[in-house]
Amino acid sequence: MRLEDATVSFGTRAALNSVDMAVAEHEIVCVLGPSGSGKSTLLRVVAGLQPLDTGRVLLAGHDQGGVPAHKRGIGLMFQDHQLFPQRDVGGNVAFGLRMHGMRRAEREARVRELLRLVGLPGAERRAVATLSGGEQQRVALARALAPRPRLLMLDEPLGQLDRSLRDRLVVELRDLFEELGTTVLAVTHDQGEAFALADRVVVMREGHVAQSGTPLEVWRRPVDEFVARFLGFDNVVEAEVSGETAVTVWGKIPVPPNSAQGARKLLVRPAGVRLVGADEGVVACTVASRTFRGSHVALRLQPAGGPSLEAACALKDAPEPGTGVGVLFSPDDVVVLD
Repeated sequence: MRLEDATVSFGTRAALNSVDMAVAEHEIVCVLGPSGSGKSTLLRVVAGLQPLDTGRVLLAGHDQGGVPAHKRGIGLMFQDHQLFPQRDVGGNVAFGLRMHGMRRAEREARVRELLRLVGLPGAERRAVATLSGGEQQRVALARALAPRPRLLMLDEPLGQLDRSLRDRLVVELRDLFEELGTTVLAVTHDQGEAFALADRVVVMREGHVAQSGTPLEVWRRPVDEFVARFLGFDNVVEAEVSGETAVTVWGKIPVPPNSAQGARKLLVRPAGVRLVGADEGVVACTVASRTFRGSHVALRLQPAGGPSLEAACALKDAPEPGTGVGVLFSPDDVVVLD
């Protein structure tokens, strides 16, 4: 799939503004962004549910201008499942196959195969109302995959499920898509979901693509303050970079070699904030709060001057609120933003 100069405006607001983007065959791409960034409009444009003002959508190299949604060969799975309550599980999964005129015996075999793949073997006769949220999501996925779409599109696919179920299903989804060789375009606001599922992440802002790259690339090197803060990093500060040192309100911070020079914004990941004795650090802080995060403790540190700092440490090493600490910075977790 390729978008070329895709633009959609609602009144004076551009929901998509000259977006260029591609999804390769067998690639899983997740589009991330806050509400109003244009990610859902992008999905609707590719599906043929929203016309473009300017630009083109190409599937397998063919311009989809004028091609209705039901003839694009695209599978859609929505956040709210949209299963047919009057049909049983098998009837839901077989719906697209019936519309394509597949013979009954072939339909039944395909339904059995897909229900096995999504972890619901033998569920053909179950009523939709008896299914849990996770089971309904599996049925919706099987229904979308049934006609063998050339592109599967997911709209907040796990948004209505609880965290533990989402964490489990996202791994199963990735394994399933890899097994089937499915090409996937998904939109979500959940970073963890996108990073676990995608081969490539696209971060959108106000109708533009702010950054595109592998999950590791985007996580390690967000391109600007917007992307850094969207990913949940709060330690962003003005800096003057000279050589391998940045001067900030938190003192002098080492930066990686070959960093951009001059007046910049600096990101310090919480893992790069090292706690030392109160008289040993670059900056002295007081522990304002600590929050247990499962694998680590997040500390909110307050320097005498300047904005607060977030640090991460092991539970056994976490100081009590009110404790005075010193801070050093690790250059491996410092990013000079563009």
